[in-house]
Amino acid sequence: MDQIDIYSNPKCIRPIMLFTNQPKNSKALEEMIKLHHTHELSPKQCSSFLVKVIDAPLPLVWSLVRKFDKPQCYKNFISSCTLISGEGGVGSIREVNLVSGFPGKRSIERLDILDDDMHVSVFSVVDGDHSFSNFKSIMTLHEDKVEEDHDIIGNYYKTVVIHSYVVDIPEISCRDDTCEVTDNILRWNLRSLAWVAENMDTNDQVSSLDLNEKEITC
Repeated sequence: MDQIDIYSNPKCIRPIMLFTNQPKNSKALEEMIKLHHTHELSPKQCSSFLVKVIDAPLPLVWSLVRKFDKPQCYKNFISSCTLISGEGGVGSIREVNLVSGFPGKRSIERLDILDDDMHVSVFSVVDGDHSFSNFKSIMTLHEDKVEEDHDIIGNYYKTVVIHSYVVDIPEISCRDDTCEVTDNILRWNLRSLAWVAENMDTNDQVSSLDLNEKEITC
């Protein structure tokens, strides 16, 4: 995969972009990254961000991403999820149980931001028996379009998903190893999200989708 430096900011430890495929509108991509995915880090933290273009309309993809109470809709390493506080809005706390083989059994997470207009979702890990201490996840969605572009598929533009994170580096690990493990998990999540969104029943859901809807049954 291509690794691209976008920034030269002495105040930040720069993340690495790991393209899974290339968006057409690089300007919109850079603007979203500067706005939501550039993080100031301590010497004991690491960060990176991944970009995935999904061949599905933004409202459909967002309907999956915004379900704080049902992350297992596309995250295959989660076996179940229970809300222990709140009703799924900002401030809600969930407990997720992880599948066998994952480095940990449970994670307690808080929803910090859920913006249905800007399509931004942010959550933080507040407890758990895994090594992802102080993990913060930032996910944004936008349409991959340019003004002169009239070549769209199925009357919709593809969706660009950007997923970044900040996490503490364990004492027994190093920056490169921590980022490698975390990147692999996020990369798998994005591939799974793309597969779910692109393979939903087009007759029953996508073709009848009201593009102003925020919810689709998982």
